[in-house]
Amino acid sequence: MELLELFFKSIFIDNMVFATFLGMCSYLAISKKVSTSVGMGAAVIFVLAVTVPVNWLLDQYILKAGALSWLGEEYADYDLSFLSFIMFIATIATMVQLVEIIVEKFAPALYNSLGIFLPLIAVNCAILGGSLFMQSREIPTLSQSFVYGIGSGIGWFLAILAIAAIREKIRYSQVPPALRGLGITFIITGLMAIGFMSFGGMLTGGDDASKKEETPKAQVEVEVKKEEVKESTKELATNTKEITE
Repeated sequence: MELLELFFKSIFIDNMVFATFLGMCSYLAISKKVSTSVGMGAAVIFVLAVTVPVNWLLDQYILKAGALSWLGEEYADYDLSFLSFIMFIATIATMVQLVEIIVEKFAPALYNSLGIFLPLIAVNCAILGGSLFMQSREIPTLSQSFVYGIGSGIGWFLAILAIAAIREKIRYSQVPPALRGLGITFIITGLMAIGFMSFGGMLTGGDDASKKEETPKAQVEVEVKKEEVKESTKELATNTKEITE
């Protein structure tokens, strides 16, 4: 259940584009056609699904404080977290190079249409953001890091696919001249972000249930405190009567 909730949260609530506005450069530049958006989104899904778990392993067993304890007690005090950015970017660059080779080999038309933006996945802030969010949120297991990575990639894929489909349709619409191009695209992106935020209420049932379970306990504690206050006031009243008599 935790994996499923993490999966849907990474797609809808913590969407890379609509929640944190990461990867906007490729999101705006590639989203003119649905065909190129599908190829770019698939590449981002693959890179995130691979790099986030790999970077989780690097963080857990090499980078974080005490991660090198498996080498021996003398290495237990080492903290290599300052190398996180370098290691994460090196992993991402390796995976992006692999994706570029595969796309060029098996889909040359898509490779030509993506152009310079395919190798620029290596410096796409959404890709690095996935690994950094994984590290900052302290995702505990490798399976959860994989689910988070692939969910984040699917969320970015849905965002660019949706805006590409809309941009293909609004070519035939009478958009005001001042809003044509990026203007209307930013407005639509904002409206889509509001729509994705509405999914937040659907995945917080566990929190609400826990609050409901805690409410009766709180009421019982309040009643007990009221009884204690009444007893203390009665004792105080009897003591004052005895003193006055």
